[in-house]
Amino acid sequence: MRIHYLQHVPFENLGIVERGGSMNQGDLKKIQKRMIELEVLISETKKRLPAHSIKPPIMLDLLEYEDEYDLLLQKLNGLKKGE
Repeated sequence: MRIHYLQHVPFENLGIVERGGSMNQGDLKKIQKRMIELEVLISETKKRLPAHSIKPPIMLDLLEYEDEYDLLLQKLNGLKKGE
């Protein structure tokens, strides 16, 4: 069984920024690249969803990808605001 944990994972643990470091242009590119990868994964996972009797593992994959995407989007928006 998969555990849904991404909302509580620091960005350092996602391999996006160094611990104690600040975001730079390279980190920004990593975030944008990962977001594109997640968009593809979300799209492909949605295509795998059946019209009826959705399988829990597929739904968990979709929720995990969407949560990671939302987390990265939130971080990206924070960077744009100068946080």
